[in-house]
Amino acid sequence: MLERERDDHTGVETTGHEWDGIKELDTPLPRWWLWVWYGSIAWAVVYWILMPAWPGISGYTKGLLGQSDRAAVVRELGDLATQRQAGEAKLRTASLQQIEADPELQAYAMQVGQSVFGDNCATCHGAGGAGAKGYPNLRDDVWLWGGTLDEIRHTIQVGVRSGHAQARGETVMPAFGRDQMLTDAQVTDLTEYVVALSGRKADAAAVGRVRQTFADQCAACHGPSGTGDVARGIPNLTDAEWLYGPDRGAIRDQIFNGRNGVMPTWEARFSPETVKALAVYIHANAGGDAELSTPVAAAPQGSAVGAAR
Repeated sequence: MLERERDDHTGVETTGHEWDGIKELDTPLPRWWLWVWYGSIAWAVVYWILMPAWPGISGYTKGLLGQSDRAAVVRELGDLATQRQAGEAKLRTASLQQIEADPELQAYAMQVGQSVFGDNCATCHGAGGAGAKGYPNLRDDVWLWGGTLDEIRHTIQVGVRSGHAQARGETVMPAFGRDQMLTDAQVTDLTEYVVALSGRKADAAAVGRVRQTFADQCAACHGPSGTGDVARGIPNLTDAEWLYGPDRGAIRDQIFNGRNGVMPTWEARFSPETVKALAVYIHANAGGDAELSTPVAAAPQGSAVGAAR
């Protein structure tokens, strides 16, 4: 057996491989590393035997333990449903007003509502319900469709322009410019008129030119003074709440193209108890709008065709 060459500097044998004058040392792997490696191999073999591991043509190996994450989730959901039964029974029989009057029941409803909101509503309205451009802010007291508990619940149940038989939003905002109902010049003047309605400085000449146009085209929905109509979800153009932005460009775009927001109906997906809990959660986080016989004043949350809540 030939003795292998040793490196002059380290005294370690070489492997006999050489690249561009550089020789490879035959340095042994650390003992601890080898044991970890062997242990990993042993652990993998044990895992393959005990747990689901190898895929097949029509299934996979189930393992001796029969572990199933899917089955575990089903069990956990069942346990959660059992824990919630008492609270859901109370929600089922209590009115919305009774829920908010009972601290313990309200706390339960808030927990359920927060969970449901995070999973289903935060995508559009934001994690905290503060909304974004085109999506209403649910943390203030500005409500297009009414901010009482019953009104919030109804909106959640049937949605807005959702196709539900009782859906809200039968009234739509026309695309005055796109459909050539008004000229570009009229749309520009009408933008100034809406700016003036919200109490801001506007082009007086443009306001004068388009005053009759507003009366003919817009007053039927927004009212002669632009204050809107909460019964039909018509936005108020006289306040400072805008869904798509308060600048002239955003307002003009609203008038020109028309925007008619859609909110899905959740009645088929959520149980009545869940809808109640969600309504309580939204109502409480919006500042607790009082249970009035008439809803708070409508607000556009959106330029010429606000789609605020």
